[in-house]
Amino acid sequence: MIGGNESCTAGPMPVSYLTCLTYILGEWTGVEHIEDYLSYAVYLSWVLLPLAIVLLLPGVLVILFYTSILLLHIYKRKNELKEAYSNDFWDGGRQMLATLWDGHGRIWHGYELHGAENIPEGPGLLVFYHGATPVDYIYFMARLLIQKKRYCHAVADHFVFRLPGFKILLEAHGVMHGPKEECVSALKKGHLLAIAPGGVREALFSDEMYTIIWGNRKGFAQVAIDAKVPIIPMFTQNVREGIRTLGGIKILRSLYERIRLPVVPLYGGFPVKLRTFVGEPIPYDPNTTAEELTAKTKAALQALIEKHQKLPGNIFRALMERFQTQKKDD
Repeated sequence: MIGGNESCTAGPMPVSYLTCLTYILGEWTGVEHIEDYLSYAVYLSWVLLPLAIVLLLPGVLVILFYTSILLLHIYKRKNELKEAYSNDFWDGGRQMLATLWDGHGRIWHGYELHGAENIPEGPGLLVFYHGATPVDYIYFMARLLIQKKRYCHAVADHFVFRLPGFKILLEAHGVMHGPKEECVSALKKGHLLAIAPGGVREALFSDEMYTIIWGNRKGFAQVAIDAKVPIIPMFTQNVREGIRTLGGIKILRSLYERIRLPVVPLYGGFPVKLRTFVGEPIPYDPNTTAEELTAKTKAALQALIEKHQKLPGNIFRALMERFQTQKKDD
């Protein structure tokens, strides 16, 4: 032990930097035996490290979103003079971001897309199960653009349009907040359109049983009927194992229902295997009502979940699937 009047470098034996630092902190704070407190702090840091990791990993997606926004601003600045001569000003920007997100999906999740041949050449309404985040849809959209040269519009919740800086990202990707007339118009123009009827409520409060939470929503079915287009069900395997929510806490559910903002914490960001499966289209039938079409779509999506997802979902199993080969008949 170093005496109170001794220097850290005094004496014939050299003193380690850690011992010296401990002594200086003790002198500065006036706390005796501060090394015991430091040891306890180090122990706590090791215990809490896994918790810190699972809470911070979802932040990588936030970084990717704002990187995308920055790249779009740069793209817009460099190409604004060409806007008058371009059929679609954002074509190059979307290709650039598709490369970025597809690369992330390949590296972090070994992302795969199956059943793309079920997507019609013309317009169609893709209906998908909403994970804790829409990252699986972003991977799908990027892969579709790269492989099939097809672009897919999407419907998003109103709060997304209030996120700082997201305006240019939503504009470039043709994201709409969902008035029926706007959706029907996009489909009649020959576009693909994607929607998750469960929305934010399904994202936050579904669980590892992959419960579909649509309530009484059937507007998407009426859109498909009015536009006379098929509905294509879509599901991503292990999407809830990548990022999970604390939606099982009742007070958070009550708070969401009161303010309608996604206040439920997320955790995870695990590099689980993600595979998106596109099901067979449900063709347009003028004799089918919106209620009947909603029931058909929900049954088709549930069938995809039961076929491709082991229930209940398990994070460790989803991680191990990174090393498994998908069967051809899937």
